[in-house]
Amino acid sequence: MLYLKQADIHQEKFPVQNYYPFNLKIFQNTKQIKFNTPVTLFIGENGTGKSTLLKALAIRCGIHIWQSEFNLRYEHNPYEDDFYKAITIQWENGPVPGSYFGSQIFSHFAKNLEEWAIHDAQMLNYFGGKSLVTQSHGQSLMSYFQSRYTLKGLYFLDEPETALSPASLIELLNLLNKISRQGHAQFLIVTHSPFLMACPGSRIYSFDNTQIEPIKYEDTQYYKIYKRFMADPGKFIKTDLA
Repeated sequence: MLYLKQADIHQEKFPVQNYYPFNLKIFQNTKQIKFNTPVTLFIGENGTGKSTLLKALAIRCGIHIWQSEFNLRYEHNPYEDDFYKAITIQWENGPVPGSYFGSQIFSHFAKNLEEWAIHDAQMLNYFGGKSLVTQSHGQSLMSYFQSRYTLKGLYFLDEPETALSPASLIELLNLLNKISRQGHAQFLIVTHSPFLMACPGSRIYSFDNTQIEPIKYEDTQYYKIYKRFMADPGKFIKTDLA
C-alpha cells in the first residue's frame, strides 16, 4: 500500500534564490516527484539536497523530527529549515503516522528510551525487548528497525547504513523487501549504499544532475564504482604517495 503519492516543488514560493537550499539548481528545475513504489531511494553526492528534501517532506507529512536544542552554527542560515513551505504533497488515502530516522536523532532517542525504561521496563518491548544502549550501535539499529517498521506507516530514513556492517546491510535490505511486500509501510530513504539501492521493486532518484530524475540501479555511479573496485582493487590504490 502506498500512502504518499506525489510531491510538488513550487519555485514561486522560494523566499530567496541565493541561500541554501533555494539556490540549488536541482530544486529550481524540479517541479514534481512521484512516489509509486513502496521503497523510494534518494542518491547523489553530498551537498546535492537529498537529506534536505527528505526532511522537508517529513515535516510536510506531519512527521515529528527529534532535534537537539543546542544546534548552534557560526554562520546562521535563516532559510535552511524553510524548504517544506515551498512543497505540497498528495496522499493516496489520507495521512498516516510514521517516523524519521537519522543517526544522531537515533542516539538521542536511545538514551531517552533508556530513561523511560527505568520507570517502565515494558517500554523496551516495543523495540526488541532489550536496552538499545547496551547493544552495539549496529545491533541497536537493527533492533529498532525490526520492531518499528512492523507498524503501519510512512518512514523516512536518512543514511541508515551508518554503523551497519555489510551483513547487517543485507539484513536491512531483506527487511525492507519483506515489509514493503506486506503492504503496510512505505519508505523514503537517503543512502549511499549500493546494498540498499538493490531493493527489489524500488525506485531510485538521482540528485547528480540539474533535475531530480529516476535512474536504474546498474546505471548508478555507486554500482559502477563498486563493481570495478571488486574486480580489480589494485587499480584504485595509488602507489605514488608523494
